[in-house]
Amino acid sequence: MDNTDTMAKRNSPAVVGPKSPDPDISSESCLMEGIADPGMIVIVGASGDLTARKIVPALFSLYLNNGLSDSFLVVGCARTRLSDREFREKMRNALKTAGILDDRKWQIFSRSLYYRRVDYGELASFQSLADSLKELNKKHGTEWNRVFYLAIPPSLYKSAAEMIGKAGLSTENREGNGWARIVVEKPFGRDLDTAIDLDRSLHKHFKEHQIFRIDHYLAKETVQNILMFRFANAIFEPLWNRRYIDSVSITAAETLGVEHRAGYYEQAGVLRDMFQNHMMQLLALTAMDPPSQFEADRVRDEKVKVYRAIRPFPISRLQDHLVLGQYGAGTVEGKRVPAYRDEQGVDPQSLTPTFATMKIFMDNWRWQGVPFFLTSGKRLAEKRTEIVIRFKEVPHSMFRQTLGEQITPNRLILGIYPDEKISITFQTKNPGPRVCLRPVTMDFNYNQDHTGPLPDAYEKVLLDVMLGDHMLFWRQDGVELCWAFLTPVLKGCETCVDRAEILFPYESGTWGPKAVGDLKK
Repeated sequence: MDNTDTMAKRNSPAVVGPKSPDPDISSESCLMEGIADPGMIVIVGASGDLTARKIVPALFSLYLNNGLSDSFLVVGCARTRLSDREFREKMRNALKTAGILDDRKWQIFSRSLYYRRVDYGELASFQSLADSLKELNKKHGTEWNRVFYLAIPPSLYKSAAEMIGKAGLSTENREGNGWARIVVEKPFGRDLDTAIDLDRSLHKHFKEHQIFRIDHYLAKETVQNILMFRFANAIFEPLWNRRYIDSVSITAAETLGVEHRAGYYEQAGVLRDMFQNHMMQLLALTAMDPPSQFEADRVRDEKVKVYRAIRPFPISRLQDHLVLGQYGAGTVEGKRVPAYRDEQGVDPQSLTPTFATMKIFMDNWRWQGVPFFLTSGKRLAEKRTEIVIRFKEVPHSMFRQTLGEQITPNRLILGIYPDEKISITFQTKNPGPRVCLRPVTMDFNYNQDHTGPLPDAYEKVLLDVMLGDHMLFWRQDGVELCWAFLTPVLKGCETCVDRAEILFPYESGTWGPKAVGDLKK
């Protein structure tokens, strides 16, 4: 990754503007959009890591902030044998680990937690689950509304969704039934064919309005702020096109390695793991045209237009547009870490990429000729997610006699993690008798003047599912268009005769292969 995009920001003094809060808007008025309908959240795969780390802590936090109805149930189910008491104790420990345990509130919250054992491919166990859910519903007197959260490996999505449907749990508005919704975690298939196959399986028992394809990146506050920044401020949108922007860099860098996900990652690699979903969503938010209204389908319509406009990859010249890498041993955050091939569960001869930089173009009026550089990788120098807009150089330098030909172009940096801020870097005169330029930066910290709690991404998406709001979720046409773009790239990489030669090693704790510099020239 090219560090020059953020160097000026870090080495120059910040210029922070005066406070100008809108007196008509309070922090409290923005905390909750609504309270979820009463009903039950059924977590399929509740004995797994995702439930303990993300889902139940998010639900408990919503409960603490009055985002859940007084009449709600959380029912975990999985193949592991657990009693209600054991499940509750496991979730209590998870909340304690997350640092959000409130013992007094937990005593009340835990009364709504239950656990039932299921076999994902066995209809009888889901029929038993259906009977149990109806009994709990009657016992607690809540509404017959159901969210089924598939916190299971992608290979089990189809069978679990089919069992839920065959057990009659997906049916809506019959004989007093309320709504039923299903949440599917990424990845949505491995390629275009499997994505279409998964969608067909889901639609056997669920209608499109019942399906929520989750991408938690979209629920991050700073990601949502991209649209507000672009379309609620008249000073930026007129510059947001090929006339003024030279290039766009979108980066999602991680310091972690493959960790405990070797079995999945060996089959996926960085392109399936990050590019088909997170990177494409950040691309769409950066490049889309303004929707006529801020409504779920109109926003997603504009995203789909971006995906349709992406220029097909020149498969015969992959190396001109794509750099793949795999991390070797190195030092990250002061600790020695092993190479990818030495990680537990990884093939010692593995050719799975852990890093990629992709140069893409869009064939439309707004962005014709502007390169977009998408970068993501593991074991990099910092954990950082950001979007860097590099503007064109001034068309004519009146200062060439004193400053030379080149003046560093302006940059706009949308920081998503860990710096949740917006920074604009521009040129000013350095104080003193000589005419010298220096880059200075205006920073806006996203949490500036905010006094309320900051919701976690999973809190936001869970609340939206219960409210039936699809704004932050994938629509199937977007999924298929992204796979249609990426599948030929994957095939080209995975069937290449010289596959090892297009995979560049890089030392852990660096910014990836040196070949990235040639791609960005």
